[in-house]
Amino acid sequence: MIVVTGATGNVGRPLVQALAAAGEKVTAVARRVPDVPDGVVSVQADLLRPESLESALDGADALFLLTSGEWHAGGGDLAAVLDVVRASGVRRVVLLSSQGVGTGRHSPHLEDAVTGSGAAWTLLRPGGFASNDLAWAGTIRGGRTVFAPFPDVAIPVIDPADIADVAASVLLDDGHAGRTYELTGPEPVSPRQRVAAIGAALGEELRLVEQTRAEAAAQMVRFMPERVVEATLDAIGDPMPAEQRVSPDVQRVLGRSPRAYAEWVGSAVAAFR
Repeated sequence: MIVVTGATGNVGRPLVQALAAAGEKVTAVARRVPDVPDGVVSVQADLLRPESLESALDGADALFLLTSGEWHAGGGDLAAVLDVVRASGVRRVVLLSSQGVGTGRHSPHLEDAVTGSGAAWTLLRPGGFASNDLAWAGTIRGGRTVFAPFPDVAIPVIDPADIADVAASVLLDDGHAGRTYELTGPEPVSPRQRVAAIGAALGEELRLVEQTRAEAAAQMVRFMPERVVEATLDAIGDPMPAEQRVSPDVQRVLGRSPRAYAEWVGSAVAAFR
């Protein structure tokens, strides 16, 4: 059995669906009872209360571990979570980490906790998520306008469904233990190009208004810690070569190229209407 935390999110939801479609026994875990496919067990639990995971992990072989922004803001203790995981007998842990650990923008403490846990581990390090652009949905619906910093700086954002597909492959195959995969989209795309792609899907021209870094930070700090905001703005405003590089790892794991940004837009366009 495989346990998926963060099962209601942009990665967790399609991951649960992919594992269920593969015939795997799945337990979906979220802070609110998740809506799951037939045959999937749903458990309400919170990583901020590690003991709440105990029933979900009973009989599990593998765990997909996702730590949310709310968990970080709430002072989450991954060591305590991993104590519960070890006690349950889970043999394999797949951690959703971030590209920023590899570039040094983010702390490696979560990865260190997992790799030192005694379980077989695999680390997934995605770059920017295409789904982050859902933050534009309100102003697009309300006035066909996007406010964004650094409009012409391009990075290879990834469709969360590709992250889910990689995670499913890794969870279903023991051969990925001890490996780290960097996950990106197929090509760098700037905010200006992404706004144009959304406009094309809507059949309307959208207006892009450039924000200053300070304006963007003031908006972002409302839903993520300040240190994460600053690291994120550094990455999208002045990316390192490694952050602009297209990684081959999606192709290596899945045997196909990652989806283009326009494909993600096609799947999400209803949010912008």
